[in-house]
Amino acid sequence: MTESVKKLKEWVDSAHSIVFFGGAGVSTESGIPDFRSTGGLYHQEWAYPPEVILSHTFYKSNPKEFFRFYRAKLLAPEAKPNAAHRKLAEWERQGKLTAVVTQNIDGLHQAAGSKTVCELHGSVHRNYCEKCRKFYGFGFMLHSLDAVPKCSCGGTVKPDVVLYEEGLDQETLNGAVRAIAAADLLIIGGTSLNVYPAAGLINYYRGQRLVLINKSAVARDLSAGLVITDPIGEVLDQL
Repeated sequence: MTESVKKLKEWVDSAHSIVFFGGAGVSTESGIPDFRSTGGLYHQEWAYPPEVILSHTFYKSNPKEFFRFYRAKLLAPEAKPNAAHRKLAEWERQGKLTAVVTQNIDGLHQAAGSKTVCELHGSVHRNYCEKCRKFYGFGFMLHSLDAVPKCSCGGTVKPDVVLYEEGLDQETLNGAVRAIAAADLLIIGGTSLNVYPAAGLINYYRGQRLVLINKSAVARDLSAGLVITDPIGEVLDQL
């Protein structure tokens, strides 16, 4: 155990209301690639960058290509929670962790047993008909044979995920702000903090102990008390 991880363990042991703020890096250890990574074969298959395809404008103007990308890149039926998800759920059961605030849409925190999860960008496990608001689960979107999934009423079934150009859910946002403001330890993991308004939420933290666990540099200077650049699952698994 490195000195940094030892210090993190001390902080966790003495904390009473931990909040974890996480991004795509938390799920990469579960085999879910960050959809923003356009390396390798990306440009052979897709004519547009992911930020364009996952925009409200593109969803409306080119729904077939949107859903082709969505199913290929954002649905990961084989993915299972990793050590980071499991540790956070364990802390919540122990009464140490008050909330997980996540930018991820994969539902892996809940699959690991977490109960209080603020999903800033929605979830692939929720889909609603735009016409009659009927609910459809993950399996429907995964197995639908229509290029553009349709409800029994004929309306388009849209994933409950926040696309570029769309606003965040206010209730979810408020819950995240309340949790972060009341925390005595904020752990930020697996995010480069370059997606707003989500990244701006950490400004509400009033505590003294701030931990950053991320493999690469982040987009802003946090003055974090503790910075660890190892994979997050490996780090939390030691605690």
